Amino acid sequence: MTEIVSLEALTARIAPGASLAVPLDSAGVSMAATAALIEAGVTGLRLVCVPTSGMQADLLIGAGAVAAIETSAVSLGEAGGAPRFGAAVRAGSFALTDSTCPAVLAGLLAAQKGVPFMPIAGIIGSDLLKVRSDWKVIDSPVGGGKVVVVPAITPDVALFHAPEADRGGNIRIGRHRELAAMAYAAKRTLVTVERIIDRDLLATEDSAAGVLPSLYVDAVAIAEHGAWPLPLWDEYHRDGTEVARYAAMARTEEGFRAYLSAFLTRRKQVA
Repeated sequence: MTEIVSLEALTARIAPGASLAVPLDSAGVSMAATAALIEAGVTGLRLVCVPTSGMQADLLIGAGAVAAIETSAVSLGEAGGAPRFGAAVRAGSFALTDSTCPAVLAGLLAAQKGVPFMPIAGIIGSDLLKVRSDWKVIDSPVGGGKVVVVPAITPDVALFHAPEADRGGNIRIGRHRELAAMAYAAKRTLVTVERIIDRDLLATEDSAAGVLPSLYVDAVAIAEHGAWPLPLWDEYHRDGTEVARYAAMARTEEGFRAYLSAFLTRRKQVA
């Protein structure tokens, strides 16, 4: 049964060294849980970006919480490159595994289906095959040419933010099916939400559409404005001014530390 817990209790379930699946910036990023993880001093995280990340990954990397990352990209979008990610790559501070969006999603699908790999064809001829020894090119056993087999990706934890959950732990995820893919593949799923509602989200066919059932959710915590400064679908927009301010400050280690201190303080005030 899904538990409704405090934010601190939720993030305490993410152990040092855990593999952590996180969504792209527009899909519901738990910046509140990100701040709590940094406050708790968690280290050694192995991020799996589904299929990209931005400010969330950059903050965790800058805070020294990341040991490895698999991603298709880390970027702040119109605010430019992710400065702490770039600095850490140049310094060799963590293990970087390059991927593609279809490959990440295929790996999660394999884990969901309980099979060791998933075949895809779109990356045949890519230079990525030269650096991904775990991706194998084989002849399709049913004809049609060659395919690449991508190993299953089974994160220890999937972490994201959503508008609401009901008291049974069902989560409204709308059209963001990548969140469901993360939850299906991960060993545990932890979700922060804007609010808990009394209405059963699975009560009718209409309300159940776009809902992740509690069967796939281990714990939920309330975190108002929990994706800020990133967007949350129809709830609030991306705070472009804040992200640009982060991008400018995080170009130096000193600027990043100053931003991080203020960001953590603001998150505490919101909580």
